[in-house]
Amino acid sequence: MRHTSSVTTYRIAEAAGVLGVSDDTLRRWVDSARVPVRRGDGPTEIDGADLAALAQSLADEPDRHGTRAAAVSARNRLAGIVVGVKKDTVMAQVDMICGPYRLVSLLSTEAVDELGLEPGSRIVASVKSTNVVVETP
Repeated sequence: MRHTSSVTTYRIAEAAGVLGVSDDTLRRWVDSARVPVRRGDGPTEIDGADLAALAQSLADEPDRHGTRAAAVSARNRLAGIVVGVKKDTVMAQVDMICGPYRLVSLLSTEAVDELGLEPGSRIVASVKSTNVVVETP
């Protein structure tokens, strides 16, 4: 994952890991124009916002559980991507897609700002009982 002028980009393997699919599956989606990419002299990259939109569309598909693998560790840490952030002056809601799962976390606006969370941000959600702790990798 790279940050350039406040734009997060992902290489194919990174993006595939966030979505819980194989590199080959993501490449097929790129080839079929399901997700736009940046091609240049370096590796192919996907803008974080475009990856978030794809993650959201996958979460909305009724058969998504059959097309994506779950990536949950024994310590309840789920790698994923932020697909939405709603903030007011005190609290914020962060919507995430972690493999085949959609998670929502409520945390302070200050924490969201400190973490720099926005659609396309790569995150790790740590699940403890009914609380979800969001951290950046």
